[in-house]
Amino acid sequence: MSRAAILYAPGTNCHEETVAALDRTGIASELVLLRDLLDGRARLNRFQAAIIPGGFSYGDHLGAGRIFATLLVARLGEQLGEFLAAGRPLLGVCNGFQVLGEAGILPARSLGKRGMALVENQSGRFEDRNVRLLVSRNESPWTRGLEGQILEMPSAHGEGRALFPESRLARVALRYADGFGNPTAHYPENPNGTAGAVAGITDDTGLVLGLMPHPERASLPAHGSQDGLKLFQNLARAL
Repeated sequence: MSRAAILYAPGTNCHEETVAALDRTGIASELVLLRDLLDGRARLNRFQAAIIPGGFSYGDHLGAGRIFATLLVARLGEQLGEFLAAGRPLLGVCNGFQVLGEAGILPARSLGKRGMALVENQSGRFEDRNVRLLVSRNESPWTRGLEGQILEMPSAHGEGRALFPESRLARVALRYADGFGNPTAHYPENPNGTAGAVAGITDDTGLVLGLMPHPERASLPAHGSQDGLKLFQNLARAL
């Protein structure tokens, strides 16, 4: 049976919600503490997919996601490289997206060489609100069949404004949208002020996706939207 690893560390706070969302799509998952990977009690090659959920790993000391990312690169780089080379899907949500960016996994799989930054919101404060996301035409198992749709889900972060060097164009998977479904730079529909309304990107293969909004918080009727399940249902199909 295919199984997804939910990687978490001290300060992560969305891991159990992610397990619950995957359960609703029939995906078997396992919570994997980063320390267990570091100490050899768990290995990534046991899993067919991995998700790094949201929160404030290691208290965001030294920068959001930076300590988690440093440990991945310095101590688990070989395992991670094998996992990615095997064509296994990887998702980073909010703090997980920050981890993928800090580790160099996004946008260009340059492990240990950062090619983007997620910096303080333009408003200068933590933004917690529902957002609309326009799914781009970007071949990825995570968004397959969703192109052009508007997804609604919560967003909650203080450092979500994505910056990319002009020489490195990211493959945009999701853009913040206004009430008419158009990409927008306007606040608060675009809660962090990212140019181009970028809310989520993939690597060149489409297998690695990072996004700031929280699909696991849009998976139950009580959430007001179950659009987040569409990403996890696509993962189930891919597995």
